[in-house]
Amino acid sequence: MTQRPPVSDERRPANDGPRAAARNRTALIAAAREIYAEQGLDAPLSAIARRAGVGQGVLYRHFPDRAAVALAVLDENVRQIEQAAAADGADLAGVLGVLTWHQTESAAFVGILHTDGAVGHQRVPAYASGLSERVGGALRGLLPDGHPLAGRPGDLMLAVAMVSGAVTGPTREERERRALAAWRLLGVEVGPVRPFGE
Repeated sequence: MTQRPPVSDERRPANDGPRAAARNRTALIAAAREIYAEQGLDAPLSAIARRAGVGQGVLYRHFPDRAAVALAVLDENVRQIEQAAAADGADLAGVLGVLTWHQTESAAFVGILHTDGAVGHQRVPAYASGLSERVGGALRGLLPDGHPLAGRPGDLMLAVAMVSGAVTGPTREERERRALAAWRLLGVEVGPVRPFGE
C-alpha cells in the first residue's frame, strides 16, 4: 500500500479559530435579520443557517435556541428606538418615525409588538414581552400630558399593536403608507420614517 506524503502546512487551509467564529456569528445575525424580516419569528432555523452559508451545528454553537437568535436580531431594533428616545431634543413624533421604520422593515419586529394579551396572542415568548416593554418604556417617557395615547395605561402599546396590524403589503412603500394612515386615523403625529441616526 502506497502512503501519501503528509500535506505541508502551506497547502493546509488556515484555521481561523475565533475569527471564523466571529464571522459566522455576524453572518448568522445578518441572515436571521433578513429571514425574520421576510417570514417573521416562526421562520425555520435551517433557513437562517442556509442563508448564512453555515450548517445548523454552527448556528447552535452560537445560539442555543430560537429565542437566542431572535433576541440577537431584535435587540438592535429596540436599542435604536431607545437611542432615539434618549437623544437630545427627542420628541414622541420623531421616535414614532423610527418605530414605524422598523415596523415596515421587519415582520419579526411587528411580532414582538403584538405581545399585549389584548390583541389575542396566547403564545408570547418571554424575550418578546421584554423587548415590547422596552419599546413601551422608551415611548412613555416622551408622552406629553393630554396626548391621545396618554389616556389609560396600556393605550400606548395597544395603539402600537394596532398600527403593527396595519403594516401589510408587498412593498416597503405600501407598508409605510398603511402604517402612516393608521397613525393618522388614531390622531397621532409621526415624524420622518427612517432608522435612528439617518
